[in-house]
Amino acid sequence: MKQFFKDFKEFAMRGNVVDMAVGVVIGTAFGKIVSSLVSDIIMPALSLITGRVSLQDLSFTLPTGEGMEPIVLKYGVFLQSVLDFLIIAFSIFVVIKLITQKEKRGSSRGSSCSNKRRSFADRNQRFTCSTKVICNSQ
Repeated sequence: MKQFFKDFKEFAMRGNVVDMAVGVVIGTAFGKIVSSLVSDIIMPALSLITGRVSLQDLSFTLPTGEGMEPIVLKYGVFLQSVLDFLIIAFSIFVVIKLITQKEKRGSSRGSSCSNKRRSFADRNQRFTCSTKVICNSQ
């Protein structure tokens, strides 16, 4: 049993797992911020534009038999969730785009290897220097 907990501790404390955990926590917090932005700022402004109708209250009621609760389809809540997703996806796209541009600028100014060995492992076709090669980076 001690070995099990030792193995788990080693697994949990590896860099990738810790980085992933931090990413999940930050992503959750970012999701809450975006949800608040959508529900507290964007949706009320959109409701004002559409004639003071709250999009979150939009629904369609399906008729049912007598003595049964009506079935309510709340498509306004769905529209708000779609808007949340679109804003989060766009934000992530912008951040990744900025990081990619920064990496491209860094690699164009950046390092040059004496033997120019290239590693085409990633899509940007950046080359990597092995430990045996002397690299000049600025």
